Amino acid sequence: MTLDVNSTLSTPNDAVFVTINLQVDPAKLDEFIAIMWDAAPDTRAWDGCQMFDIYVNQDIPGHVVFYEMWSSKEQQGSYLQWRGETGFLEMLGLFLTAELDLAYLSKVG
Repeated sequence: MTLDVNSTLSTPNDAVFVTINLQVDPAKLDEFIAIMWDAAPDTRAWDGCQMFDIYVNQDIPGHVVFYEMWSSKEQQGSYLQWRGETGFLEMLGLFLTAELDLAYLSKVG
């Protein structure tokens, strides 16, 4: 099978991609995911959010990755500030067994 590179999907070059790696207590994972699904519509509706997805690592119990695409780093920062002000981030911390790892990524090419 030949892949037509002109028809493959690509993401916007000017978008900011964010990955957030979290290690959730495996005993609390189902509750954590339920809370995140309930919160996802507000995240996706936030100004500048182009995509917000949640992934669970198939090989590492409790490892969750948020994969996000934003119009700007500032808009994602504004969103995180709001989540902090509401106490949501502090509440999420009760589920974590390690510090979260947040990375801002820019597309190459």
